[in-house]
Order: sequence, then structure tokens, then C-alpha cells
Amino acid sequence: MQWTLVIPLKPLTRAKSRLSDTAHDGVRPGLALAFAQDTVAAALGCPAVADVAVVTNDALAGRELAALGARIVPDAPGAGLNAALAHGAAAVRASRPESPVAALNADLPALRPLELARVLNAAAEFPRAFLADAARVGTTLLGAGPEHELLPRFGRDSRARHRASGAVELRLDGVGSVRQDVDTGADLRAALALGVGPHTAAVSAGLLIPGS
Repeated sequence: MQWTLVIPLKPLTRAKSRLSDTAHDGVRPGLALAFAQDTVAAALGCPAVADVAVVTNDALAGRELAALGARIVPDAPGAGLNAALAHGAAAVRASRPESPVAALNADLPALRPLELARVLNAAAEFPRAFLADAARVGTTLLGAGPEHELLPRFGRDSRARHRASGAVELRLDGVGSVRQDVDTGADLRAALALGVGPHTAAVSAGLLIPGS
């Protein structure tokens, strides 16, 4: 089964505010873009992925991610993360109605294509399924099979919210790169320990990361 991934990305100037202990205002937009570039590049290299749609209104991010091979979908609703994901999924299904669709976080700089394939292959067994983040509180991936709506419930306590929505939680070991999103300096340190992609490695070089 070949998936289409929908990756949401807010305007870079507003991204990653919780990294203020690690990167100042002038650095965070570039760091957020680097996370997204490494995420998209790894996703496009995954054998279970047919294509990637990035939902964003950020012109710079749109150009850079399109250059990697992503399809850019304008965030027409402009009403937050879940609305952006629903809009992106609808845009994908308009052209590929039978495609399985998965929402993937844009801040997975250590993402490994083969680990992502394991998660997507497991998700294909269910109408809707999700993977919890490394903290086991949030969600990094939510998948919906053909003829099933995505019904995203991202945000605070999204693991519990996705379970309550009827999505099956995927309990997989060995997929740490798909779980390791980056919101804080500690998260970035964990991602660096896993091994990040070249864009994040370049931008994060020289940063004073808490605890490192």
C-alpha cells in the first residue's frame, strides 16, 4: 500500500516558540525549516510513501519543500493544525480518492525511511491508526485507510484524544525516529543523539542545547 503523507507547517516566524531556551528568534525559523526539510526528504525516501503534501502558507518553506519534491497545499482554512490537516487530506483525496492518507508531524529531523515504512505498514491493518510521540502524550502520525476520514485530533493530549476518537494506537518498538518530534531543547538533544538529517545538523551546529 502506497500512502500520501500530509505534513502541516505553520509560518516559520511563529514556529517552535518552545525552543526559546535553545535558539533565539533569529534562529528558530531556520531551525523549523530545517526540521521540515529533513522530515520531507526522509518521507519521500520511504518505500511506503507515494507522495507528500505540505500544508503551509509560508512562501519560503513552500519553495524549499517543493524543491525536494513535495506538493504544496495552501492552508486555506487558516484555522489551526487540525483544520489544516483536514484540508490537506481533502485536497489529496480530490485527486486520489482511493489513497490511504497519513498526517505526519513536520518536526521529525531524525526520521528514518525504513522506520516510517514499518509504521505505515502497521497502520494499513486498521481503518484509522496512530503513533504516539516519544513522551507518550502526543501524536506524530495518524493514518486513515481508503474510504476512511482522517479525523485529526492533534493538540494537547492528542494521544488520548485519538484513542477516544476510535483510532488504534500502534504499539511498535524500534521506530524511535518516527516518535521523536522536537518542541524543546531536550527533544532536540534526543533527536541529535538519534542522528538528524543534514539540514538540521547544519543549522543546529554551534547551538548551546540545554543538558548537552
